[in-house]
Amino acid sequence: MIVVKLGGSLDKSNALLRCLNTVEQRYQGRAVVIVPGGGDFADQVRYAQKRWHFDDHTAHAMAILAMQQMALLFKGLKGNFAVAAGLDEIKNQLNQQKIVIWSPDGVELHHAGVASTWDVTSDSLAAWLAGALSARELVLVKSAVIDPNLSITELVEQGVLDKAFCHFAEQTAFKIKIINQQDF
Repeated sequence: MIVVKLGGSLDKSNALLRCLNTVEQRYQGRAVVIVPGGGDFADQVRYAQKRWHFDDHTAHAMAILAMQQMALLFKGLKGNFAVAAGLDEIKNQLNQQKIVIWSPDGVELHHAGVASTWDVTSDSLAAWLAGALSARELVLVKSAVIDPNLSITELVEQGVLDKAFCHFAEQTAFKIKIINQQDF
């Protein structure tokens, strides 16, 4: 199984639909789960938190909703893909040979002990999901330019990956590939 995280900023260009089409073509007939970033919806959460000064736990819950909205957008663009929230639902859809778009379940994440802070973004959530599903590969597709010579730690330091990513990726059995959308 492969988990592909499509960065939220891909919605600012024509790259989003192209990347969804690439997933469909490249992984046809294989078990693949797409993790959406929060995109403009998550940016609105950041804006609202700055304006209203509510806590990170509330902001994180709202950012999960942003990912859910992006999952619906992806489904609207690719009607033949399935949307699934929990791990059991994902596995069921994969058994039906569907490409699955993950619409994260905040309660499931809370029960799994995933922290509710801005240190945990869709990148870390994709790594958590890949581990929970025993994926063999995690592909993070980003709009940022990726220097292939940099380590994961260096990508975190540069802000390309979130601060919690190393925690979720450090003891994994899956391969991690971080690429720019032009290379996908």
